[in-house]
Amino acid sequence: MQRCTVDKPAEMFDRDFEWAELTRFATLPGPRATLGVVSGRRRQGKTFLLDAVTRASGGFMFTATETTEADALRQFGEALARHRGQPTPFRFAHWDEAITELMRIADGGSPTVAVIDEFPFLAKASPALPSIIQRALDPAAQHSNTPVRLLLCGSALSFMGGLLAGNAPLRGRAGLELVVPTLDFRLAAEFWEITDPRTALLTHAILGGTPAYRREFTQGDVPTGPEDFDAWVARAVLNPARPLFREARYLLAEEPELHDTALYHSVLAAIAAGNTARGGIADYLGRKSTDLAHPLSVLHDVGMITHEADAFRRNRSAYRIAEPLIAFYHAVMRPAWGDLERPGRAPAVWRRAQSTFRSKVVGPHFEQVCREWARWHAAPATHGGQATRVAAGTVNDPAAKTGHEVDVAVHGETDSGREALLAIGEAKWNDVMGMGHLERLRRIRALLVARGTAHGTTRLQCYSGAGFTGELRRLAEEDPTVQLIDPFRLYHGD
Repeated sequence: MQRCTVDKPAEMFDRDFEWAELTRFATLPGPRATLGVVSGRRRQGKTFLLDAVTRASGGFMFTATETTEADALRQFGEALARHRGQPTPFRFAHWDEAITELMRIADGGSPTVAVIDEFPFLAKASPALPSIIQRALDPAAQHSNTPVRLLLCGSALSFMGGLLAGNAPLRGRAGLELVVPTLDFRLAAEFWEITDPRTALLTHAILGGTPAYRREFTQGDVPTGPEDFDAWVARAVLNPARPLFREARYLLAEEPELHDTALYHSVLAAIAAGNTARGGIADYLGRKSTDLAHPLSVLHDVGMITHEADAFRRNRSAYRIAEPLIAFYHAVMRPAWGDLERPGRAPAVWRRAQSTFRSKVVGPHFEQVCREWARWHAAPATHGGQATRVAAGTVNDPAAKTGHEVDVAVHGETDSGREALLAIGEAKWNDVMGMGHLERLRRIRALLVARGTAHGTTRLQCYSGAGFTGELRRLAEEDPTVQLIDPFRLYHGD
């Protein structure tokens, strides 16, 4: 059977990889029904992607709602009957009947897409549904199936990940397991059509790379440049009449795994305040460290936080908030919520919050963007080798009785193929960096060389959002082991 190609809609930004994989799956030749799973955090455009694939291929798409099993079956029967062109709805008594009928929709012999969006809602009301789908894909059932390309989609990351894990009924059944990610900082700037790198990074520090925040949540209201950024924050983010105002609260409320939202908000607030270790979070909340194992694990499973190992001490790690809007909410909005709810107060609140915004939001976010750039965008010549792991870390200085924070530590392979610490870097968003910053990095490198974990040519990298002194620029021009990275290079260089 000849596999056809499906053109990506002109209005779809990026998502070339996701579109290619979905259309590959949708047009797989063969008479058997096949299964695919699509997941990703909310607002990333999963439904938009699947709707486009369904429309382009003439398939069937059903979006579930949070309801009872009987009502879900009724809705499904009505939708399937409309797709099949039948005047009366299907009346399914249970999901066995419904899935059996679904597997027959490709009655013309050509592969046909069938999408069940918000699948976790159905599985919550009907826990046996994954097992029913498994049975429908068994070799015995395939004799009566048609070439349906069934796609299950959902935003509950822990649930969707568990569909194909361990001893789950659908393990080993899927021919596609696609995670739709957020746009990275470069793609986000392109999507928002922000050409000024500093404005792009500040916007990304608040909203990250979630496509819906430009299309649905701001209706295209974009900061036109540095002079418009503060006004844009007040009118688009801190405005109680705009959807972004309450979005951070809704993100937690929409996660089915987060039952005690007050506790989870408190944990996130502790991390947003700069407490990245479990002990520090526990102290901030006045709880025992052991009490936080479960909430931290759940927040990690649903994609709200990350858990990153220290670059130099594997037994040490840091928790960071993965969704920028949540970090912004807890650092800037939550402490002033009463004022912000009153119309017209946003500009004054925003003026008062500038110091907090720079230190608790932009500073940590800039460091994270620098690490992403070092891992995925920097050329091997920048690091002196191919980067394989980038992280932050702490280097102890026994003589000074202190610890030195390293914002960007690049591990990788040298030209000889050996693993090494290629570079260490410091990131300062609002500081003009000079020779003092470079001397600090040289001191850290000397400590690491003494331990045998670095060498004398490990590169020193200064990342600054405000620029560099003339002396440091001149030195970097003469010495390739000193690299200077400004916002323009982050967005356009390597």
